[in-house]
Amino acid sequence: MRVPARLLPLTAVTAASALLTGCFSSAGSDEAAAEGKRIRVAHMLPPRSGLSPLSDDAFKLSRWSTAETLVKLDKEGDAEPALATKWQQAGRTWTFEIRDGVTFHDGTKLDADAVVRSLTKAATAAPKPRILDGVELTAKAEDPDTVTVTTGTEDPLVPQRLSSPQLSILAAKAYRGKTVDPVGAGTGPFELVKVNGTSSAALDRYDAYWGGKAKAPGIDVTFVPDGTARAAALRTGEADIVEAIPVSQAAVLDQDLITEVPMPRTNTLYLNTEKGAFKDASLRAAAREAIDAKSIVEGVYEGRADVAKGLLGPALPWAAKLRTPVKHTKAGKPNGTTITIGTFTDRAELPEVAATLQQQLQKAGFKVKLDVREYANIESDALAGKFDAFILSRATVLDSGDPVAYLYSDFASDGSFNLSQLAAPSVDAELKKAGETRAGDARRKAVIEAEAAVLAQDAAVPMLHERVIQGDGAGVVDAAHDPRERELVTIDTYIK
Repeated sequence: MRVPARLLPLTAVTAASALLTGCFSSAGSDEAAAEGKRIRVAHMLPPRSGLSPLSDDAFKLSRWSTAETLVKLDKEGDAEPALATKWQQAGRTWTFEIRDGVTFHDGTKLDADAVVRSLTKAATAAPKPRILDGVELTAKAEDPDTVTVTTGTEDPLVPQRLSSPQLSILAAKAYRGKTVDPVGAGTGPFELVKVNGTSSAALDRYDAYWGGKAKAPGIDVTFVPDGTARAAALRTGEADIVEAIPVSQAAVLDQDLITEVPMPRTNTLYLNTEKGAFKDASLRAAAREAIDAKSIVEGVYEGRADVAKGLLGPALPWAAKLRTPVKHTKAGKPNGTTITIGTFTDRAELPEVAATLQQQLQKAGFKVKLDVREYANIESDALAGKFDAFILSRATVLDSGDPVAYLYSDFASDGSFNLSQLAAPSVDAELKKAGETRAGDARRKAVIEAEAAVLAQDAAVPMLHERVIQGDGAGVVDAAHDPRERELVTIDTYIK
């Protein structure tokens, strides 16, 4: 059971604060520090791969506005110009025009050869960046300002793929060693100047940035895995921007300093449609009707989550506008049917969710057993269909910003993460249609039709959409609150 921060002993809070003493001293150049207030950021996770853009560390580089991609995504998930100004498709090949007047932080010029170098490094890496899993991609410089990108099969999402921070474009110096080193090699408004292992990093403003001069002189980053310590940093003013404040700490902070950002992540009960009790569609419907998601949001998440209306939540604002009522099978009578629900301990709330669901389903007439383990010890059993149901907190958009990959992996008959063991021709047909539709309004409509096909099977019961709680100090102006976690400090962010 989680202990509310208000009940923590004073020694615990004091110890957490002590962890931060001296962590946020200015680590950038003296010249940059003298120009104004640097932004002190407390991150949750330290770098895992030396800040290589080919790993998940790429999202840190993006959130610090130091590394950039050919395109970026708008709020709807559509591609917008970044280092590329325009693009067009011809079958399997996309042609990108490279922005003129861009320099890397080492002073070298951005051109087609630099783009090809970065994309080729990513496409031939082992392992590949996640965004290129199963994708055959080659890049070629047609002239100094033009790059063609060709895929093995026709892919309507190439621009969205190229928005992934894992495909950031870096200077040649980044690739001279055995690993990719982003220090001094990006194109963004802030230059990464120093990395202290897994403890801290520093960035200075890059005054030659193609998009104009950043409002802050620099960023000082400290990695603080302990949630209580991160909350203490906001409370004491030792950090300006704090990532991922735990729900248990949020209630005792100044509410004006925290923002709850909807995440593209859904807490879902997957029901085994292949064997066991939930092979019966009427019992799946009975389970769906028995679940009171509102009580889970209020009791487990302390109100800091959104009750699910579908698989896709408020982080994708277009979903609710397109959604129509789903016709479900009539609920049957459980009559004491025994079911086993699995989940894992790695996300602290899930065992509590499981206990609440157990009570709700037993009240409806099921007999419920729980199997709760560490994720590494339960994933294989879940994928093998050894549970009647499984509770999972699942990201609904991957690096392309598009939910089709998630829907396919989780609900297609040959999906790689099909916990529901679903094999429904109607679902497969809608998923195929969505995957082949061009990006934009038509694709979004096809996605919602695929979601409806899944929900009509009662193969999964979406319960809630999670939020991340970000702390911004009283002097912070225009910090980004990005559901995709690609932006945090931008060219417009500063400390007043």
